[in-house]
Amino acid sequence: MLNNAEQKGSLKERVIGALRTVYDPEILENIYDLGLVYGVDVDACEGKIHICMTLTTPGCPLAYVFPSMVEGAVRQVEGVKDVKVELVWDPPWSPDRMSEAARLRLSLPP
Repeated sequence: MLNNAEQKGSLKERVIGALRTVYDPEILENIYDLGLVYGVDVDACEGKIHICMTLTTPGCPLAYVFPSMVEGAVRQVEGVKDVKVELVWDPPWSPDRMSEAARLRLSLPP
């Protein structure tokens, strides 16, 4: 049987995997590696997930749709019972937040 730390870690890993299936349609990269996800808090015992994220710009036309897309992807993860997606604008997103893998895929300098 998994202890609480092991359950939390594995659930968080699965949630991050789900976040990597959600793509920004303008940049064609997943939101996690783009650095749009600022935090993923997991209560593995309760199956509650809180995601703090941003968008590339406050004027993004997907601002009203993206949180529900993210919520839908995360709700499909086994063990998740509740998802809250919080959209924040501070700090503002910049390309510096991108993972090295995303930079390579987009042919950007490291």
